Amino acid sequence: MKPALLVLAAGVGSRYGGLKQIEAMGPHGETLFDYAVFDALRAGFGKIVFVIRRDIEAEFRQTVSRKYEDQIEVRYVHQELDMVPAGFSVPEDRCKPWGTAHAPMLAAAAIDEPFSVINADDFYGKLPFEIIAGHLGELADRPGEADRLESYANVGYVLRDTLSDHGSVVRGVCQCDPGGMLQGIVETAGIERDGDGARVTDDDGNVRGFSGDEIVSMNFWGFTPSVFAHFEERFARFLEQHGGDLTAEFFLPTVVDDLILDGVAEVRVLRGGGPWFGVTYPEDAPIVRRNIQRLVDQGEYPSPLWAEMMGVPRGGD
Repeated sequence: MKPALLVLAAGVGSRYGGLKQIEAMGPHGETLFDYAVFDALRAGFGKIVFVIRRDIEAEFRQTVSRKYEDQIEVRYVHQELDMVPAGFSVPEDRCKPWGTAHAPMLAAAAIDEPFSVINADDFYGKLPFEIIAGHLGELADRPGEADRLESYANVGYVLRDTLSDHGSVVRGVCQCDPGGMLQGIVETAGIERDGDGARVTDDDGNVRGFSGDEIVSMNFWGFTPSVFAHFEERFARFLEQHGGDLTAEFFLPTVVDDLILDGVAEVRVLRGGGPWFGVTYPEDAPIVRRNIQRLVDQGEYPSPLWAEMMGVPRGGD
């Protein structure tokens, strides 16, 4: 069974100021998720599932369908504020999406194989897809054991390689044991570059420094379908505790951290992430375009991207 790729593309891009998911970043108008799908196909993924909002569906489908829907199975899942469990309601004044764990939770009906989760507005590179595809293949082949921990994975990146020169970022800072197993992950906002390292300043002016060598999550996860039940259970718990908060978010790293602390899951951090490029702010876009052009010039990607891929057989079992 080939793994699926779940692409989180419903974000509103408030800091960026637009739909960065579908903005052209490659030399022939390629989006960042075009490169992700290209790399996933090369790594042996067999299905792509996009989580999108209804209001961008027409534009999104037009961007996607003309490129690769005939090369691989593509499915769409909607994420909206009113998608909450029975017995809960959305506060009247809430506009903010529920968060990065709410989006994959909604894809349960579209995925029944091991899968990866990525952001639509990040460039992850070829190697991480190969690494996580191999890991997901091992999970698919492993016989079930009722008393075994759920086994998941995360592709780890070096903090200094994921920072923006134009403002602060949010990163899941990982704590790992010597064997590469995730012991905990903390969603940390306000991380700014500080020389070769980074820092966070809290509301009281206290500064926490980072060396820059820390391993962080860029929301590149590997799961089995068992995780959907955990998402649903934890989301109901989240709504009970924070549903009335207009800005509280159901973060994917926080859910995974809870599963580890509760002894439900183990998560292996897979090293090999990089190069990573991302667009948090408008000023990041020219840098990303230059980096992609450099990879094209080095022969890492064809240009136009899909000219070569059209000869690749459609993914499947």
